[in-house]
Amino acid sequence: MPRRTKATILIVLLVLLLLALAAYLHRKAPPEVARLLPEADCILYFNVRPLRAATHFDRNQLPHDPQYQAFLDATGFEFERDLDEVAFGLHRMPNPLGPNGAVAFSEVFLGHFDDHRVARYLGSIAAQTEEYAGHTIYDIPSQGRTVRVALLGYDMVAASNTPTTEQIHSMLDRYRTSALPFSGSSLLSEHYAEVPLLSVAWGIGKVSVPLKSDGIRIMGFHFPVALDTTFIGSLRWAGALRLRIEEIAPTEMAATVSSDALNTMIAIGRAAENNLPSAMTNADIRDLLNSSDVEHKNDRAVVTATLPVALLQKLVTAPNSLRSLPQPGAKPAP
Repeated sequence: MPRRTKATILIVLLVLLLLALAAYLHRKAPPEVARLLPEADCILYFNVRPLRAATHFDRNQLPHDPQYQAFLDATGFEFERDLDEVAFGLHRMPNPLGPNGAVAFSEVFLGHFDDHRVARYLGSIAAQTEEYAGHTIYDIPSQGRTVRVALLGYDMVAASNTPTTEQIHSMLDRYRTSALPFSGSSLLSEHYAEVPLLSVAWGIGKVSVPLKSDGIRIMGFHFPVALDTTFIGSLRWAGALRLRIEEIAPTEMAATVSSDALNTMIAIGRAAENNLPSAMTNADIRDLLNSSDVEHKNDRAVVTATLPVALLQKLVTAPNSLRSLPQPGAKPAP
């Protein structure tokens, strides 16, 4: 075989190997909308397309409030129909009594929209604009806060209502390097590998401040949560919708306490459902409780369950927060 032919074959094989490696890394990487989020205390991600197909929530004719209807008329974008993916970053605020309350948000939306119509609408309601990293940031007053919005591309929008521009600037900076498969926040770098493959929705969050009464309440039941606990929740299709919530506790003892509390809570829920008259029980809740299982290993407590599609259909609706863009000429709340 001529030397030139051998060299050509080697080059082709090398290119194919690199393409295969790139495809593998891309498959293992977090979704782009999540990678663009800035540093946050919690990240939530939803692949809306399979959720829409499973629940058909886009067919529900919900009444539109005037602000959302004004946005819809101006842009033609309807969240129930046109949104494909969305990721939220939650930022704990140092002053829960401030204009942002306890939590501020950063969001990245991926969907089908007319970027020219959206840009005109944003320009009509913005108090001012800023140019950064080749993008226009629209500063929109809303309920005493400033919502900063930027069009990242023909199908992607970033927004943040944090007190400063740091978060929206971070998202624009990340967008320039979004082709790198493992770029993203430290929360993703540390824990995304533990999100089950093909999850249509997931969340990663860390308890970084003490909670009142050293825990949270779920349906009136006290659930102990230790400081520095990390939660990883996911929903994926595996013949059925499988819900998985993993707690990574700071100590093995804390994980033991949590797993015991979860087992007790599930047992109480099952007993309550079984003791009520059949006319008063909810079949979906009963199926969810009966499929629930708690596993404890070292510093981790994991609860898994099968989520009935009918229950998901009742739970999944277009988030109200997505409909809160102010109307043209709207003034911030006093």
